[in-house]
Amino acid sequence: MFTVTVRDHLMIAHSFSGEVFGPAQRLHGATYLVDATFQRPELDDDNIVIDMGLAAREVRGIVGALSYRNLDEDPDFAGTNTTTEFLAKVIADRIATRVHDGSLGPGARGLTGLTVRLHESHIAWADYHRTL
Repeated sequence: MFTVTVRDHLMIAHSFSGEVFGPAQRLHGATYLVDATFQRPELDDDNIVIDMGLAAREVRGIVGALSYRNLDEDPDFAGTNTTTEFLAKVIADRIATRVHDGSLGPGARGLTGLTVRLHESHIAWADYHRTL
């Protein structure tokens, strides 16, 4: 299996509901390193997994739309704990939509999987993997 990863970052504010979150129930900020890994079993006719420039541009657009915002105020996330795991899925699903609508170019049609990893710190991160 071949993979290509592009990286960006995300800065948000949010709070959580539930005793399990302790002090994180209060409004706080989070900065994530975001890795989007695209996979396919064979290289395309140009011997690439995906156009890295297009992939980086689309990931930047998705991450940029979430950055510098209080997610508690976003109607899309009302009543939802926007945990690291949850946000990894949101970003992966939004990237998948762009793959399917052609935004990542015709070569992206051969992609079979996508993993989004959000690094919460240098010692903790979460992944979400989905098929394409």
